Amino acid sequence: MKLQTVQIERIVRSIFDRLKAKDLIQFKGPEKDVFNRAMELVIADFKREDDLNLEVNKMLDDLERQNPDGFDRRKMFTMVKQKLAKQKGIVLWF
Repeated sequence: MKLQTVQIERIVRSIFDRLKAKDLIQFKGPEKDVFNRAMELVIADFKREDDLNLEVNKMLDDLERQNPDGFDRRKMFTMVKQKLAKQKGIVLWF
């Protein structure tokens, strides 16, 4: 999934604001440092999903070469991606 850094910031900020409003979070260090670390983790998670997408597309390319009659690539993409994500412990956001 392609999200811009600004969009990810909004997501993380929204989560932080909600947790703080309900007194569900206490920072052991400066909030800015915790926020930056959260940003790093979310960006890394989206990167893992991007890498997974590349892997799935390569697998589907190989399948297309082996099965020239064709198949529904979009449907197969979703099925293969979900299966690989489960095997690799990747949480799909959307």
